Amino acid sequence: MPFLEIHGLSANIDGKEILNNLELNVDRGEVHAIMGPNGSGKSTLANVIMGHPKYTVTSGNVLVSGQDILGLSTDERAKKGIFLGFQYPTEISGVGYSHFLRNAYNILNKSLGSQQKDREVFLTVREFHEYLKKNLGDVGLDPAFLGRYLNEGFSGGEKKRSEVMQMLVLKPMIAILDEPDSGLDIDAVKAVAEAINQLINTGAAIVVITHYARILRYLAKLDNIHVMAKGRILKSGGRELAEELEEKGYGWLGLEDAD
Repeated sequence: MPFLEIHGLSANIDGKEILNNLELNVDRGEVHAIMGPNGSGKSTLANVIMGHPKYTVTSGNVLVSGQDILGLSTDERAKKGIFLGFQYPTEISGVGYSHFLRNAYNILNKSLGSQQKDREVFLTVREFHEYLKKNLGDVGLDPAFLGRYLNEGFSGGEKKRSEVMQMLVLKPMIAILDEPDSGLDIDAVKAVAEAINQLINTGAAIVVITHYARILRYLAKLDNIHVMAKGRILKSGGRELAEELEEKGYGWLGLEDAD
């Protein structure tokens, strides 16, 4: 049984259908990439899995370990170990970066501790601070970030590095990354890819949403690439599919390059 199963998923916003009978299965330790034209429903899929309230699911199921999560609130889904790395992370003034991560870490560990034997259930404040500094270094962020508010004043690249750093700290069971490479220079892309590679080693199920093949070239493992259009997956393949899409665009598949 796949760890993450999506069957016949359809969803809309304000009556406009965006997802259309979508099917996707991702098992533990697998890395799947989703590519497709703008407006194809990639970000909608990520938000629907996470339970964004502006989307209405009209049919289908999203199963984690065989349990349908569509009836759960967003925080309950997060406690199941689902992580969403945002395409546009929000600045939250007044919420300390380190304090936010420690609370999230403790809540998730309490929920998942029995399911992941290598997960530290408790760290002292000093141990956690050292743990954070190590993960900051892994994605190329300065330890001074720990004294700032969440995403406040971060550049676009710093926000993306911060998202994957949070992923490394929390060690989710399922990680969905919405365009983690957009707007990044090559060094930042490599740092983000290396963070994903570290999570691969934990056995998590990983979904990377991207427009470009370049980040996929740095992933140590890539099981499937899916082309999404008109709210569903129309074609799947290996690494060569991403290179073909980057070279030819989507026209050869009978798809539009834009909305």
